[in-house]
Amino acid sequence: MEFRGRQPCWLRPHMGTTTVDGRAPQAYMVALRHVLVTLDADPEWLRWWRASGVPECELGIVAEDQRDHLRPSADISNVGGKVRANFTCAAPVDGRPAELFPLAVREVTGMFEVIREAIGLGDLPPVPALPDLPEHLGELEVTRKPLQPDVTLSQIQEFFGDDQPATRRGD
Repeated sequence: MEFRGRQPCWLRPHMGTTTVDGRAPQAYMVALRHVLVTLDADPEWLRWWRASGVPECELGIVAEDQRDHLRPSADISNVGGKVRANFTCAAPVDGRPAELFPLAVREVTGMFEVIREAIGLGDLPPVPALPDLPEHLGELEVTRKPLQPDVTLSQIQEFFGDDQPATRRGD
């Protein structure tokens, strides 16, 4: 997804999915990414994040098959002067990205609620109105890995290929 002529400010998203048949839930990945790009560009969310005193948040989202996550599974650490937060979430079977925006907003704000609690930030700002998706979406980079059901915290931490030691926090 393009950032419409601007570079990301405080939020660095990484998208991933566990696969059984090698396919990723592309529409949901696009919806999640669109929500993240919108939050990254929003001045209220930037002010909220700056209160953490940490320059950036590296947010990894691993969509698993059909799972019922009452609260996202999380691996949150402070590594190299940034918050690294990796989460799992359920991947819906199908739909167009715009139809999946409400689910993506709930999922992303749920993740930020966990981050907020973990690092002691104030209440989340409101989610701004999502702009329309651009007509021509760039290639969405999604890391795909065949993993066993119910990804563990260790697998989440290592999903995007980072082998730096970190202090984990999860539920």
